[in-house]
Amino acid sequence: MLEATTAIQRALGGKSSARAPAEDRPTIDADFRVVDASMGSYARTKSEGSNRAVAGFTSGTYATTAGSRQYKLFMPSGFAAQQLPLVVMLHGCKQDPDDFAAGTRMNELAQERGVMVLYPAQAPRSNAYKCWNWFQPGDQHRGSGEPALLAGLTEHIIATRSVDAGRVYIAGLSAGGAMAAIMGREYPDLFAAVGVHSGLAPGSASDLGSAFAAMKNGAAGKATRVTAASVVSRGAPIIVFHGDRDDTVHASNGVHVVGDRQGASARDHKADASGRRYSRRVFKATERHAEAEHWIIEGAGHAWSGGSADGSYTDPQGPDASREMLRFFLEHRRDQRTRAAA
Repeated sequence: MLEATTAIQRALGGKSSARAPAEDRPTIDADFRVVDASMGSYARTKSEGSNRAVAGFTSGTYATTAGSRQYKLFMPSGFAAQQLPLVVMLHGCKQDPDDFAAGTRMNELAQERGVMVLYPAQAPRSNAYKCWNWFQPGDQHRGSGEPALLAGLTEHIIATRSVDAGRVYIAGLSAGGAMAAIMGREYPDLFAAVGVHSGLAPGSASDLGSAFAAMKNGAAGKATRVTAASVVSRGAPIIVFHGDRDDTVHASNGVHVVGDRQGASARDHKADASGRRYSRRVFKATERHAEAEHWIIEGAGHAWSGGSADGSYTDPQGPDASREMLRFFLEHRRDQRTRAAA
């Protein structure tokens, strides 16, 4: 069992098109202080290392009786006294918050748009390769395991920072993308929209054998599907990116992440400024906003599209997944989706 679990974790690490992540790089550099025992503990300090020049990138720890996780939080400058959107970013295997922030360039884009960004860190004690445990039955449902811990951390940031609770989003890469999809399905009352890059759909695996099968061939017939008519109650709007040459997580998984969305527009085929071709399909349940977008990047492997070589598992060629995710997120508010269902 242990050998099989290790093999899944190693496989989900994929192949990096940039530098390998530094396994021993410290994530936290802070003195911790208890603020409120009922809400957990946290600490704040200026970031060290690759994010030194980014104002407002701080470190902390969230702890409850269910467990604890370290995190990094980006606060854009120049937006004092405003309630800001929050994006939760879940890193992939073998990554950490600093590496993921550098590779996605999400902090730079968040500064432009006035958005906070939260980067939870998977604990090595919970997964030796720092993967989020998307394939474990105890970590796939609301109120238990890692979903409960991540929801608690997100609610803690909302409660202690100036966050617009109607504009909270979550995204991730690979194992982080699979966990983001779970969070969007299980907590649509918390997240207004979801971004999944090179990930898998909720329900794709319930054990080690099905996890291998889903990663290799997709999870046809196993993934939980969400229709546009039920998206308000059982899942948030979602934007999906996947490379068609991904040999770590098969590209068909992106289809299952999107699910049976209705009202799809015609697929459009384009090329970005670098010449990289891609296709995008938009699914609209209303005239104003898309309930889902599915991007397929031609020639791309298991890497964040349009990312920076300063981080691991990135493809500097476009399209820019971070920019497109932010654009999609800010088109959605959770209270708007609730009113639409009324």
